[in-house]
Amino acid sequence: MNFEGLDPGLAEYAPAMHSALDPVLDAHLNPSLLQNVELDPEGVALEALPVQESVHIMEGVYSELHSVVAEVGVPVSVSHFDLHEEMLWVGSHGVSLRDLRTFKVEHEFDAFSGSLSDFDVHGNLLAACGFSSRLTGLACDRFLKVYDLRMMRAITPLQVHVDPAFLRFIPTYTSRLAIISQSGQCQFCEPTGLANPADIFHVNPVGPLLMTFDVSASKQALAFGDSEGCVHLWTDSPEPSFNPYSRETEFALPCLVDSLPPLDWSQDLLPLSLIPVPLTTDTLLSDWPAANSAPAPRRAPPVDAEILRTMKKVGFIGYAPNPRTKLRNQIPYRLKESDSEFDSFSQVTESPVGREEEPHLHVSKKYRKVTIKYSKLGLEDFDFKHYNKTLFAGLEPHIPNAYCNCMIQVLYFLEPVRCLIQNHLCQKEFCLACELGFLFHMLDLSRGDPCQGSNFLRAFRTIPEASALGLILADSDEASGKGNLARLIQRWNRFILTQLHQDMQELEVPQAYRGAGGSFCSSGDSVIGQLFSCEMENCSLCRCGSETVRASSTLLFTLSYPDDKTGKNYDFAQVLKRSICLDQNTQAWCDNCEKYQPTIQTRNIRHLPDILVINCEVNSSKEADFWRMQAEVAFKMAVKKHGGEISKNKEFALADWKELGSPEGVLVCPSIEELKNVWLPFSIRMKMTRNKGLDVCNWTDGDEMQWGPARAEEEHGVYVYDLMATVVHILDSRTGGSLVAHIKVGETYHQRKEGVTHQQWYLFNDFLIEPIDKHEAVQFDMNWKVPAILYYVKRNLNSRYNLNIKNPIEASVLLAEASLARKQRKTHTTFIPLMLNEMPQIGDLVGLDAEFVTLNEEEAELRSDGTKSTIKPSQMSVARITCVRGQGPNEGIPFIDDYISTQEQVVDYLTQYSGIKPGDLDAKISSKHLTTLKSTYLKLRFLIDIGVKFVGHGLQKDFRVINLMVPKDQVLDTVYLFHMPRKRMISLRFLAWYFLDLKIQGETHDSIEDARTALQLYRKYLELSKNGTEPESFHKVLKGLYEKGRKMDWKVPEPEGQTSPKNAAVFSSVLAL
Repeated sequence: MNFEGLDPGLAEYAPAMHSALDPVLDAHLNPSLLQNVELDPEGVALEALPVQESVHIMEGVYSELHSVVAEVGVPVSVSHFDLHEEMLWVGSHGVSLRDLRTFKVEHEFDAFSGSLSDFDVHGNLLAACGFSSRLTGLACDRFLKVYDLRMMRAITPLQVHVDPAFLRFIPTYTSRLAIISQSGQCQFCEPTGLANPADIFHVNPVGPLLMTFDVSASKQALAFGDSEGCVHLWTDSPEPSFNPYSRETEFALPCLVDSLPPLDWSQDLLPLSLIPVPLTTDTLLSDWPAANSAPAPRRAPPVDAEILRTMKKVGFIGYAPNPRTKLRNQIPYRLKESDSEFDSFSQVTESPVGREEEPHLHVSKKYRKVTIKYSKLGLEDFDFKHYNKTLFAGLEPHIPNAYCNCMIQVLYFLEPVRCLIQNHLCQKEFCLACELGFLFHMLDLSRGDPCQGSNFLRAFRTIPEASALGLILADSDEASGKGNLARLIQRWNRFILTQLHQDMQELEVPQAYRGAGGSFCSSGDSVIGQLFSCEMENCSLCRCGSETVRASSTLLFTLSYPDDKTGKNYDFAQVLKRSICLDQNTQAWCDNCEKYQPTIQTRNIRHLPDILVINCEVNSSKEADFWRMQAEVAFKMAVKKHGGEISKNKEFALADWKELGSPEGVLVCPSIEELKNVWLPFSIRMKMTRNKGLDVCNWTDGDEMQWGPARAEEEHGVYVYDLMATVVHILDSRTGGSLVAHIKVGETYHQRKEGVTHQQWYLFNDFLIEPIDKHEAVQFDMNWKVPAILYYVKRNLNSRYNLNIKNPIEASVLLAEASLARKQRKTHTTFIPLMLNEMPQIGDLVGLDAEFVTLNEEEAELRSDGTKSTIKPSQMSVARITCVRGQGPNEGIPFIDDYISTQEQVVDYLTQYSGIKPGDLDAKISSKHLTTLKSTYLKLRFLIDIGVKFVGHGLQKDFRVINLMVPKDQVLDTVYLFHMPRKRMISLRFLAWYFLDLKIQGETHDSIEDARTALQLYRKYLELSKNGTEPESFHKVLKGLYEKGRKMDWKVPEPEGQTSPKNAAVFSSVLAL
C-alpha cells in the first residue's frame, strides 16, 4: 500500500495508544503455492512486503485496519460490499462473507484450489474466477464458479474461452457477465447459460497486459487499465451517462489529541465523542461504582381512574374498556413535576369514529357502519337482537352489492308497492320484480330475524344495464368505500324503478324487453307507472317562433339548486317547483329552421304521481353549502316565530327555551335541538292551476288546522304529500361511509307485526333497526350526514289501491318439467314427480336436503394470539335440492331432485361433501335433471305456503343459502332433536349409525340418502320419546348417545360391508327407474 501522496502530517500520530501488530499469514495457506506467482513486476516475495507504520487515514487508523488483515490471515485480493452494505465479501483463495461489525466469518465458499483472481456479486448470484493447482504450479482456470446465494451452494460452473482475470456483472435486461483476460480478450455471456465463441472481443492495450477493469454505475461504459498507465473506455452509445458532480477523495483530519481545547463537563449537550478514545478492556473513569451511583428509571404514569373504576379482574389480569382519554400508544412522561412544557401539553382526544379522522367530527354510534362478527359457528351465536329490538326484519350487509339494503327497505314499507310486487310472477329466470316479491315475502314472515337479499342481488348482477351504469361494485371497491355511495344509490334508485316498471309492464302488455329508459309514454300499463310516473309536457320554443310540444313521463325528479351565494332564504317547496317545472336554454333541433338553434325548453305537469321520488344530488361542496345555509336561515326564522331572538354568539339552554312560551292557538314549540339543521318539511302541498301551472308550498300541521283537511280539496287539483322516507349518506373515512334510511312505518305494518295501530319513524342501518324521533329524519348535519333520496306520498294513499295479496304460485309448479340439460336421459332420472292425488296437505312431512358449491372463498386473518378471525364468510350457492315423500305408500321416494344451473364462476365444487362434480351444473354436458334456481325456489315456496313440515339435518343453513324464510313450526331439524343444551351438535352420519345401524356418507354425500335418513331419524325420535310425551326417558337416551360419542371420538367405525338406506326394500321402486 503506497501512502506517498498523502499529507505527511497524517503520520504524526503518536503510536503510544496502541501496541504494534505483526502481519501473520493464514496457517492453512501453503507458501509453496505462491512461489511461481508474480505479485508485482519487481518480483518481491510475499514475506518481504514491508508493513507501513501506523498511519491515520480515512475512516480509522491503519493499525486497526492492519489488525483486521491480521485477523483475516491471508492476502485479500478482492472485496465487495453486499447490496445493503451490511456484510462484506472478502476473496483470497476462496470467498468468505464477513460481518462488518465483528469481521467474523458468516459463510465461506472454497472456490479455487490455488488463489482467487476476481469475483462479483449481483442479485442472488456470485461469480468468481481464479487459479487452480496443477502439476507445474498454478494455472488459470477457465471454469467460472457460480453460487446461488439463496441456498448458499454452488450451481453449474460456466466454461469460457478466454483466460479469466477480471469479471463484472453488467445487469441490463439480463444479468450478463463480462470476462476479461490479461491479454485483452473480452467475452460476454450469461452466468447460467453457455459461452459462445462469437461473443469474444479484443481490447488493444498500449502495454502488454491489462491490469484492471471496471464497469460504470450506469452500466453504459467499460474501463480498462493497462500496464503502461493508459485507460481504455468502451461505451454502448456516443454519449454515455456519467456523474459530472464527482467529489474528490476525502481523507481524515490529522490526529489532534494534544491540541484539543479543554471540555466543559457541565455542558449537557457537549458530545464526548470529540475526544478519540482507543478500544480498551480496562475500566473507564465514567464507570462509577455502584456505591456512588443509583439507578433512576422513569416512573410509570398513573393508571386512569376511569379504567380502575370499570376494570374487571380475571385472575391477576384486569380488563377495562378504553376511555379514549389518551393518544393511542403514546403516553407523555412527566420527568419534572414543575416542567411547564408538559403542563401546557394539550392532548387531542382520539376521534370517536377512529384514528385518521378529524377530532371534531362526531358520527352517532347508531349511524356507523355495522359489521357481523363471525365465530366458529358462523352466525349462529351472533346477537342480532342487540341491534334490533323490534319485530321488523333487517338485511345482512356481507353480500356483494348490499349497499342498496336501505332502498329495499324503503320500497318494502310502501304498502302499495309491497302488495303489488308480491302479486307479480312471470316466467323470466332473472326478473327483479319476482325476486323483490320473494324478498318482501321473507320480510313479512320474519319476526325480527335478519334476512338477506342474495337471490335478488344475484339477479341484479345479471342485468346488463346495471353493469353499464356502474351499479355493480367489485368486492375490493365495496370494502374500501372507493365508490361515491350517494351518487351510486341515486342511480340505483332510478334504475330499480325503471326496471320494475319494465318487468311488470311485460307481464301485462307483452313487448320487447329492455324498452325505453327513464321516460316512457304508456306508464299506465304498469302498476309501478301508476304509482310513480308523472306525466309532463315538454315545450321547446325556437327563436324563430316555432313551438314543439312532446308528452312524456318520468318516475323521479332531481333537485336543481339556484346559483345564489347571497344567503337568500329559499323554501324547499320553491326549489322543488324549480326542479319539477324546469326552464332552461339549450341548443336543440328545429324542424322549421332545419338546424340546431337556441331554444327555450319548459316543462309543464299534466298529472302528479301518487309517490313523489326526489334525488337530492348533493354531490359537491356547493350543494352541501346551500343546504347548510338554508338550514341556518330556517333555524333563525323558527326561533323568531316562536317568540325568541337568536344571535351568532348565543345558545339557548333547554330551560331558557321553555321560558319563551308559545302564542295561543299554536302547537307547543319544539326544543332548540329539534330545529337545528332542518330545512326539509314533513309535508308539501301541490296544486294544479288552470293554465297548466303548478303551485308548491310547505305544509305544516298549523296550516292543516287553519285550512282543514286536504282530502276534500283533491277534487280541485290540490294534493298534500307527506314525507315517508329519507335515504342519507354517512360520511366516515375510517369505514368508507355507509347508507342508512329513515322510514315512517305505517299502521298496517305495526298491526301485522305488533298488533298495535300507530305510526313511528325508524332508523334502518342494515340489520340495526331503532325507533327515532321524527325530527331526526329531517336533520342533516352536512359534515357527516348528507341527504341522498326523498320519498313523499300522497295522503290516504293506501285507500286508492287494492292491497290484497293473492299468492301467484300454483300447485302446477310441482308437476313434471323438462330439464335444461341436453344430455339427460330417462335412465338417469332419480325422482318421481308428484301426481295430482299426491299433492301435499298442511302438516305433511317432507324430507329435505341441499348441497352447495362455493362461489367466493372465505376471507380471514390471524390475530396476534394465533386465533383466526373471519372477515368475510365464503359465498355459497345452492347446487342440488332434494325433497322426498314423508308418508304414504311411496314414503322415502324423492319427488324433487333438482340440480341448479348457475352462470357464476364456481371456485370449489366441494365434491367430498356435496357429491357435485364439475360439469354437473353445465347445461351442455350435464346428465342430471338441471333446472333454474327460480323454478326450484317456487316449488319450495309452494310447499311452505301450503303448510308442510320439513324434516332434515341442519336445515337452518340450507334455508339460509337457498334464501328462504320458513316458520319455525314448519321445521323439524334432527340436529336439535338429538341435542343436549350446551353440548356439541352431532353429525347425521353418527346418528344414523347409532340409532339406525346405517353407515352413510362413505365416500361422498348424497342428498337423497341424507333426506331419507333424516326422515327415519325423526320416526326414531317419535318412537323413543313416545311422540314427545316422555322427555325424561328420551333425556336418558341422549346421555347414552353422548357417552358413546365421547368414547369413540364421534367417529363411525369403518364398515365391513357398507349398508345404507338405498339398499332397503322400501326404496326398491326408485332404484328400478
